[in-house]
Amino acid sequence: MPDLDGLPRVAVRESVAARDFAAIVAGEMPVVLKGTIDHWPALAAGRESPARMNAYLKAMDIGAPAPVMEAPASTHGWYFYAPDMREFNFSKRQGGIRETLDRIEKLIGQPNAPFLAIQMLPIPSHLPEFVRQNPSALLPAQAMPRLWVGGPLRTQTHNDRDHNVACVLAGRRRFLLFPPEQVANLYVGPFDNPPPLSLVNPEAPDLERFPKFREALSHASVAHLEAGDALFIPKYWWHHVASLDPYNVLVNYWWGDTATGLERANDCFLTALLALKDLPPGERAYWKAMFDTYVFRGGGADPVAHIPVNLQSTLGTMSPSLRAKLRQQLKMAFLKS
Repeated sequence: MPDLDGLPRVAVRESVAARDFAAIVAGEMPVVLKGTIDHWPALAAGRESPARMNAYLKAMDIGAPAPVMEAPASTHGWYFYAPDMREFNFSKRQGGIRETLDRIEKLIGQPNAPFLAIQMLPIPSHLPEFVRQNPSALLPAQAMPRLWVGGPLRTQTHNDRDHNVACVLAGRRRFLLFPPEQVANLYVGPFDNPPPLSLVNPEAPDLERFPKFREALSHASVAHLEAGDALFIPKYWWHHVASLDPYNVLVNYWWGDTATGLERANDCFLTALLALKDLPPGERAYWKAMFDTYVFRGGGADPVAHIPVNLQSTLGTMSPSLRAKLRQQLKMAFLKS
């Protein structure tokens, strides 16, 4: 079995100011942030006990139903696909925050207990007082905090289209991280059942079935977080999350996926699957060269430097008016299909 705890550690930064955080985001590498939520009363409650943390959260509950997930004891807390990969091995429902927190606390230490969790709870709409008491000075205003409460769960390797800052309020978590370009070595599941998950259990990988996972592990890093720590995960980085204690609370912030319409990268990727994936090999090779040259600039040098700037058009730096013209051209092309 791989020694995940022996992997290279994610870099750590202490007491990061807002101006320094912008540079961290621009660096596009994971970073553990210490001292950024030390002033939160929620952290003080989380460090005290599960009962104190739950009481703190319940006092702010305005009664809106919460997203609740539950998996049977047989899953050992591993949130994953069902055997047919069309569904997941956990149920999803709406439930009361107070009732669910009480049940999570009651299940602590019980043998053969199910794995219950509140996940992705939008805090401003459900616990608005939490936002006032626990502000973040680092993150943009549009980054909405979300709450995660549960037991010793495993969230299978996946990635997000947003940047992510995950702040631990109670319990310990281990984040196993893979760079975006390791996608070919992670054996990712169906894209039409989001989020797509890696099929490999990194804690006990079947290397006969998934031999390329060895290469992914050679590029992996690990972050161990305790209450009070936060982790910046750049968009598209793959991550596996293990909640290591019987009771765990985390608040996270997603932001950065702001593109709309024809400029949404994921939709462009899906369009490329439709238009390019099944072309003959020679045609695929042509389009690969075109993307590498003009989109990803794989050759290093500017591929249009030999063209006068006023004639570079969409191949050069696009002005807002040129971008608008191209969007309109593409809209008309798609309307004809």
